[in-house]
Amino acid sequence: MSDYSKYFLMKAEEVPDYVRTKLPDFFAKDAKLTSEEIGDGNLNYVFRVCDEVSGKTIIVKQAGVELRISKDMHLSTDRGRIEAKILSIQEKFAPGLVPHVYLYDGTMCAITMEDMVGHTMMRTGLLQHTIYPRFAEDISTFMARSLLLSTDVVMDHKEKKELVKSFINPDLCDLTEHLVYTEPYNDDAHRNHVFAPNADFVKKEIYDDEALHLEAAKLKFQFMNDAQSLIHGDLHTGSIFINQQHMYVFDPEFAFYGPMGYDVGNVLANMFFAWCNGDATIADAAARQKFCGWVLQTIADIVDKFSVKFRKIYEENVHDAMAKTPGFLDYYLGTVLADTAGVTGIELIRRTVGIANVKDITSIADTEKRTRAERIIITLAKHCIMHRAEMKTGKDYLKAIKAAVAKFPQQGALKQKAS
Repeated sequence: MSDYSKYFLMKAEEVPDYVRTKLPDFFAKDAKLTSEEIGDGNLNYVFRVCDEVSGKTIIVKQAGVELRISKDMHLSTDRGRIEAKILSIQEKFAPGLVPHVYLYDGTMCAITMEDMVGHTMMRTGLLQHTIYPRFAEDISTFMARSLLLSTDVVMDHKEKKELVKSFINPDLCDLTEHLVYTEPYNDDAHRNHVFAPNADFVKKEIYDDEALHLEAAKLKFQFMNDAQSLIHGDLHTGSIFINQQHMYVFDPEFAFYGPMGYDVGNVLANMFFAWCNGDATIADAAARQKFCGWVLQTIADIVDKFSVKFRKIYEENVHDAMAKTPGFLDYYLGTVLADTAGVTGIELIRRTVGIANVKDITSIADTEKRTRAERIIITLAKHCIMHRAEMKTGKDYLKAIKAAVAKFPQQGALKQKAS
């Protein structure tokens, strides 16, 4: 038993005592508590504590000082404070769409929060080719509300600036600046994961493309300097728990004030990874068409529903005289949509050739199918980055996807297209 007055990294068997100490009234006195570590991310340790008698559960998430994917990479444990605080803010802006936080312990760098019972990690569900009919509706609501309502076109300007200070997140921003916006384009740190059959393709299409580097550099410094909105900072299908009726967004430890298109673009890119997996691995043509068709429609719907909701929220909540100038809403939303397309491309590239690949692609066992999928991804990514100002509607994304797929229509064409 510990008094938890000094930080240490807990083991699963120690967490029930921690919960009893910190939240003595959450479980019944006679509860029989067990704990297991369920985290599969790169940064933290996530424990589920369960009363075997009642079935009641709670989650404890503790920040470690080292990355689980690299003991040489160290991060400030203050990210736990940031995560707990943003979840509370997001719960206010988008009620019911994030887990409730019961406690943040700054000494142990641990968040105790609602267990998202009855929900599955979305990436896991998508790898099983499960369709989630409400996702476009719910995620567009979450993003439009949590992003726009935290900007200074809505908030009191001084209040917003205080939040900017509170959410300065240098370690995790530095991680993004290197692993997302820099290394995928040059492999300077020699830790990119490039699928061997695509090594020459990646060199030609990414490493040697200076025009692409210029646009990626513009997006990088926009990410670093545009304190537009309180963004999640790592919003992908591994940061969403979902079922057929509902979803939760969680794991916002990368949160800071940045360009809101970063969140929207991350969602779109990760949905396309799901399409690539379904296209490559679903043997039955009808089942493949059903799942992949739903993914494509969802991508288009997210863009269009986000735009509609953004406009409505803006018109109802913006009171700043200059922000109400005719034409400014169109301009402002246009910049967000351009950022969204650029980040969609950035995320597609970094998850394909960077240090943190996605299982949607790495689990494609057939070498030729994976090779083709990655080339489609890179082709689409480059279009999104290079033509981001033109990507304003769901139809624009569907057109770009169709064009990228058409360049690699069958597996036998790969060698020809690589030259």
